[in-house]
Amino acid sequence: MFASVKGIRFDRNELAGAFGDIGTDLPLLIGVILASGIDPASVLIMFGIMQVLSGLTYGVPMPVQPLKAFATLVIAQKITGDIIFAGGLAIGVIMLVLYSTRLIGWLSKVTPKAVVRGIQFGLGIQLASLAIKNYIGSDGSTGYILAGICFFIGVLLMGNRKFPPALLIIFLGVMYSFFVTGFDFVAVGKGFSFHLPKFDADVSFADVMTGLVLLALPQLPLSLSNSILATGRLARDYYPEKKITVQKISLTYSIMNIINPFFGGFPTCHGVGGMAGHYAFGGRTGGSVIIYGSLYLTIGLFFSNVFTEVIGIFPLPVLGVLLLFEAFMLIKLMGDTAHKKEDFIIAVIVGLIAGYLPYGFLVGLVVGFILKYLSKNNIIGLTK
Repeated sequence: MFASVKGIRFDRNELAGAFGDIGTDLPLLIGVILASGIDPASVLIMFGIMQVLSGLTYGVPMPVQPLKAFATLVIAQKITGDIIFAGGLAIGVIMLVLYSTRLIGWLSKVTPKAVVRGIQFGLGIQLASLAIKNYIGSDGSTGYILAGICFFIGVLLMGNRKFPPALLIIFLGVMYSFFVTGFDFVAVGKGFSFHLPKFDADVSFADVMTGLVLLALPQLPLSLSNSILATGRLARDYYPEKKITVQKISLTYSIMNIINPFFGGFPTCHGVGGMAGHYAFGGRTGGSVIIYGSLYLTIGLFFSNVFTEVIGIFPLPVLGVLLLFEAFMLIKLMGDTAHKKEDFIIAVIVGLIAGYLPYGFLVGLVVGFILKYLSKNNIIGLTK
């Protein structure tokens, strides 16, 4: 799995791309640590390690993300660490079965491209909504001003390889945290200490069953549609020469979640939004993911006692702008369905369902299949 890949770069564009997914990951990790009481060092270190291994394995910006449905349920219900880790192990085993039986490859082949584009569109809607509602206006008028400046820079420099916009956006955010929100250097310095992840092999069968029902099953539809199918499609779009398959993605997804529970790591997946974010801000190789993972490794190893103070260096309005561009990249992918009205209509319907309904990714996937079948067999006419 973890073979060394040539062609990995570490330059200003890879550094800029490294921040393409931080708006999604960082708030979720903070939320689950605070809600569940799990060890911050273990969570951050393992999250960083998985990023580094993913970058080395794929050689492209194949991101690692916390499981979103998991995180939402943990934060809302304050689920304890034993159930979190057992649920992660459960979904890792499920994904290993799907990989071993090649069911995941079959599902990828029979899923229409329009349905996948709809899933990506729906995720883009969700991320844009999250950025606007929760992040950009979080600091009042000053936050809006900061976000507006950062957004203008992003639009002006997007795609510029000489002056990648994410670096300037992050720099403005750091200056804002220093001079406006009052970043506490003293507290961070006092919290410097060395930590390693905690090994714990005590995962009971009862906890696995509980984690399966409470966490793994609600997560599965999102993982199949977003983490596997949509990510595989985007990987083929961006890197056709790499021949990245959903089989490989499901295998690395599985291995991460079979390893994570025994070292206190929060369950993780790959994600189409993360890949779009890394790519949008300049990342083209695994270097951007490795740099990104190194950030979490550094915080986990040396600053986990004061991680809430350390992450204050990234203001929420800035994270919101980065998240907004990630959302735009996903929505933009709808463009390749525009030449065929039937596919465009299906993608829009699936996207709206995925973006706005409970269990929308599963419902959208099913509805998309039905619409494609009915249209293909002339039972309904979507273009009439």
